[in-house]
Amino acid sequence: MAIKFFLGAIAKFLLGVALVGLLIFLPAGTFSYFNGWLLMGILFIPMFLAGIVMMFKNPDLLKSRLDAKEKQKEQDLVVKLSGLMFLAGFIVAGLGIRFSWYLLPKGVTIVAAVVFLIAYILYAEVMRENTYLSRTIKVQENQKVVDTGLYSIVRHPMYSVTLLLFLSMPLVLGSVFSFLIFLAYPFIIAKRIKHEEAFLEEELDGYREYKQKVRYRLIPFIW
Repeated sequence: MAIKFFLGAIAKFLLGVALVGLLIFLPAGTFSYFNGWLLMGILFIPMFLAGIVMMFKNPDLLKSRLDAKEKQKEQDLVVKLSGLMFLAGFIVAGLGIRFSWYLLPKGVTIVAAVVFLIAYILYAEVMRENTYLSRTIKVQENQKVVDTGLYSIVRHPMYSVTLLLFLSMPLVLGSVFSFLIFLAYPFIIAKRIKHEEAFLEEELDGYREYKQKVRYRLIPFIW
């Protein structure tokens, strides 16, 4: 069973690498796209290492993170909109190379890559703090409210981190047009958060009290 799960996880990882590479380099019409390789590196190398660590230390969490099939209709729409955003954003970035559209300065790319890696570290910290994390909205058996660490600052630190990750991606690719597309993400995730909180208030003991304790959902002092 463990071998089957391991092979399935590796297959999903390789499929993700192939898909992202296809979406970036095919529209670009060339493999000579440094920004594309940079994003592939900082995205998939840490992902692979984190997956190996979870495989041995917390396989249940890895299984939960690999389960992306959303059962709630409204959240399924959010997932599809996010997928459409990635599809359009990566393709536009590649087309920018093919047709020589404006490419952001290297300094912006480097800063964005650093922000991306910092966000990855925060992502790992969120998973360490909350072992109940899932890619789908559900309440697991014996799940408790986590209110320490980053969860004492905002109620949804995982989404805060993905905001940094996703908005830095098009900047790493050097595409201002792709960045404009990715600006849809804060609105997409806000819709998900509102629905998720309504669900958690009903299904997770102590969540109403947690909302009163931690005021901000996504960004400290803003929302």
